[in-house]
Amino acid sequence: MKNKQLYFAMLMVGMALGTAWAIRGQFGHEHGAAWAGAIGSLSVLLVAKRADWYAKAFAATLAGAIGWGLGGLASYGIVVGYGRGIEFVNVYYGLLMLFVIGGLYGFVGGGLFGLALENSVAKPVKWHEVIIEMVVGAIVFYFFMIEEFEWLMTPPRSEMWAACFGSAVALTWYLVRNKHYPALRVAVFTGLGGGFGFGFGNFLQVLGHISGIKFNFWNVMEYSLGFFGGLGMTYGTLTSHWEKTDDAQPKSKVWFPLLMVVLVIPFIVWDQSFDLDRLQGIFSKLALAEDSPVLVGVQWTSIGLVVAFTAFWWGRFYQNKPNPLAYSANEIYTLFLGHWGLYVMFSLLVTGAFMSGYRIEQYLYIVNWVIVALLIGKAQPEFSAKPLAPKKWGINFGILLVVFALLTLILINSHDELKNAQKRFGVPPPVEEAK
Repeated sequence: MKNKQLYFAMLMVGMALGTAWAIRGQFGHEHGAAWAGAIGSLSVLLVAKRADWYAKAFAATLAGAIGWGLGGLASYGIVVGYGRGIEFVNVYYGLLMLFVIGGLYGFVGGGLFGLALENSVAKPVKWHEVIIEMVVGAIVFYFFMIEEFEWLMTPPRSEMWAACFGSAVALTWYLVRNKHYPALRVAVFTGLGGGFGFGFGNFLQVLGHISGIKFNFWNVMEYSLGFFGGLGMTYGTLTSHWEKTDDAQPKSKVWFPLLMVVLVIPFIVWDQSFDLDRLQGIFSKLALAEDSPVLVGVQWTSIGLVVAFTAFWWGRFYQNKPNPLAYSANEIYTLFLGHWGLYVMFSLLVTGAFMSGYRIEQYLYIVNWVIVALLIGKAQPEFSAKPLAPKKWGINFGILLVVFALLTLILINSHDELKNAQKRFGVPPPVEEAK
């Protein structure tokens, strides 16, 4: 029964973060990943059912959002293309590099989220040190790995994955040095989940493409990253030992993360995604004229939703609350569904799915939202602390390497070279001499 509750909690978070990450496909980059990371963080807080964590809900959610968002610096379009080839070395390389990129998403996202949960008066997190060390780590590792050693993952695209890697190394050193072992455990399992989810998602995406079924299988790959990342994030959280922290927070510590989560991140998503040129390109597929009032309506509706939701959350969670602030499970549930629901609405608006059924995966987001909304409150997992086990983690990583090798063998024997396939290794075709 105990394991069933754990698995059920993992499933709920996996569905929430998986759906949010699939929605992120419409927005991309750091801002889209940050919003998805916020939804995943809120879902973990809900299944954990700890009153002391509700008090720091916005700080933990912002930390998780920033961590997941940082991975958005990495380019992976060409890496996905490696998986569409027919040579073992290139396909296997592609799946492994997606494991690295997805692992960085999850490791930094899970690590910062866990660090925020550990933060307390008795054991305060020195956030200025965390930020400085991660920035320095990003610069140093990028310089040596890319500029000096030229360890290029995805030429000629951006190699910012190396900066993310440097930040992850710096974060690891901070967690180990300051004995933030629960946060380290969350980081490791979230990274394993996100990394496996991205590589496995590419496997599903390629098989879906060759199946001939008309569906957005790229979105399946994105869902897989979030789903398995959510599984790992929940497992790492619920199998770690956490000291009890404060049940309330002074208002001075809440207003900034609150506005960052409910206003700043959504506004940046709106600013970067709802420009008129992009909307004209999308809605032209629906036979709408470039000067259609629908486009302006979409712009104003989307920014209006951000303003309305922000005003509601500000009154509900700050303005009308006594100092210090404390929140209930029902309030966090409302925030979770509302913030996630706004992301779903953004996706329906920016794709035009509210007026056309040409993007059927958009309606699956609603289905996932409803299922999680109805069931997440039934999760009753117990915390079961497990020790750090680097040796076991190494074994698990070895198993993943074998699994990816098997997936590679399946892929290269399932199709001829596909459109947009990329080749990282091998002798290039000879260049004919001019006659």
